Amino acid sequence: MAFFVYMLRCSDGSLYTGYTSDLRRRLEEHKNGRGSRYVRSRLPVYLVHVEGFTRRKDAMKREREIKKLSRKQKKRLAGS
Repeated sequence: MAFFVYMLRCSDGSLYTGYTSDLRRRLEEHKNGRGSRYVRSRLPVYLVHVEGFTRRKDAMKREREIKKLSRKQKKRLAGS
């Protein structure tokens, strides 16, 4: 099974980071307003970064690392 850490750019310019085992499903949930409460109020969202992992533990660790980055570092990771 594969796990993914992803970053979304929200309509207000903020960045949201999460992890999932089914990236396509999770993106659809976010785009349809059924994802996180944070993203729901900031639609539309765009996928700006994805990393794949074989173990959930590694994906969760990377998500925590990304969330601890400064805004400048997150923007660099997102390619902007």
